[in-house]
Amino acid sequence: KIGLILEQDGVVHGVAGVAIHLVEYPAPVGAVGLAVNRPDTRFGLASGGKGFTASIFKGDWVKAGYTRGVPMGGTLAAGKRAPSFIVHALKDPMGANLDRIQIVKGWVDADGKTQEKVFDVVWSEPKRRTLVSGRLTPVGDTVDLATATYSNSIGAPELRTVWRDPDYSPALKAFYYARVLEIPTPRWVLYDALRFKTKPPEKARLKEQERAYTSPIWVG
Repeated sequence: KIGLILEQDGVVHGVAGVAIHLVEYPAPVGAVGLAVNRPDTRFGLASGGKGFTASIFKGDWVKAGYTRGVPMGGTLAAGKRAPSFIVHALKDPMGANLDRIQIVKGWVDADGKTQEKVFDVVWSEPKRRTLVSGRLTPVGDTVDLATATYSNSIGAPELRTVWRDPDYSPALKAFYYARVLEIPTPRWVLYDALRFKTKPPEKARLKEQERAYTSPIWVG
């Protein structure tokens, strides 16, 4: 599950990532993107590699988001206060634990150039991991290249938080979307090399951090 709700000036204004009431099963292996357009809601979920579980959240905050919110792909009028986001992600029950949730912000500056900033907003094992000079310390790595296996001894099965943009400006038009990263896991090239008893290409990446992301909410 991956969810995003936008609140501003004390009112819930946006919801994203909870699209998934049409998809009540884990997404299949391989890159997958889901998007739906209906008169009452517009939303989407995408993930690369192993899919995260896709099912609708339960709870009053989800109801508030749908009844009073701007869904993913929608536009929120800028307010005086910075928007805050409720983000919630749940691991694939058959897959890897989660490393972190990020919010990606994009905008066009005064010179007409596109800009982007990635915020780490919540992460696993917060007592062990901290932000150092704006960068989050790594979650770790349990991948065994000899056997193409990994362990869920690191990371977390679920992450959630409320985040407010520290750089918000009412005059700036921007978009926000959530991105969820898993802990490192073996890539398909390593599985194939072991299965067929061959050596992977010399420069091939043998492990990766799979991720899922929501569609954006536009502010301004």
